[in-house]
Amino acid sequence: MMTDRECFSPAPAPAHYTKHIQLLNYHFLNHHLFILTQQQDSRSTGTSLWLGAQCLSLYLATVHKSIHQSPFHSRPRLLELGSGIGLIALAMNSLGWDVLATDTSHTISSVLLPNIVSNRSRTTCNHSTIEVRELDWLVPPASWDWMNPVAVATTTTYTPLATETQANDASLQPPFDLIISSDTIYDVELIQPLLRALYNAATVSRSPPVYLCIERRDPAVIDRALSEAKRVWGFTVTRIPHRKVSKAMENGGLKWRMEDWDGVEIWRLKLKNVQL
Repeated sequence: MMTDRECFSPAPAPAHYTKHIQLLNYHFLNHHLFILTQQQDSRSTGTSLWLGAQCLSLYLATVHKSIHQSPFHSRPRLLELGSGIGLIALAMNSLGWDVLATDTSHTISSVLLPNIVSNRSRTTCNHSTIEVRELDWLVPPASWDWMNPVAVATTTTYTPLATETQANDASLQPPFDLIISSDTIYDVELIQPLLRALYNAATVSRSPPVYLCIERRDPAVIDRALSEAKRVWGFTVTRIPHRKVSKAMENGGLKWRMEDWDGVEIWRLKLKNVQL
């Protein structure tokens, strides 16, 4: 077990070593320090840091400049489904992306929104923005509202926090140049809602690349999700070679032992036969 002092070293530790730390000093690319609140919460898995967010943030840092930017807006736009404590959203914002970070209302109010608000001044690209909105995958896409400044899709009614209403103006809408989700495939019942949400977001965004980062805890669940992405939803599905992910990790300063993250996989999805 790593000590608290080791967990606060400049090179972040794997997430499973830091679950007990409520306030993480998280160094990203040795240029940015994010102060991230996390919780061990029985209501949601999204209130603590997971390996997928750590790995995907560094891989995207190596490829984000090569992703085609839509001519419809001045800066590249990212949609994240299941933003959790906000690491990837903050990382991509620090690289110059406008980011729409989404999750359920509980995760937003407990960790995501507080982390985004408290770390806004720590990103160096002051002209890029982050917005936080609820997007519950259980809501059919026909009921989504991209103009709503609080919730694109919700199954609840709640009063927005003051910081929530001040931070958002619903300026980030489709099309998005990139769609991502990490650590969100772990329950068979969530496969269909997640893939439906990814399909809808990709369709209204003119088929940008979609990156999924998973931990292969239950191979049957992962294999079923990837199969349905191809067979049911019409995505091409390509795994990013492990060597490329490993190189991105090393370039980002994370020289972990293989056994600490050998179950992590990054997959690239792309819709076929979409009318542009």
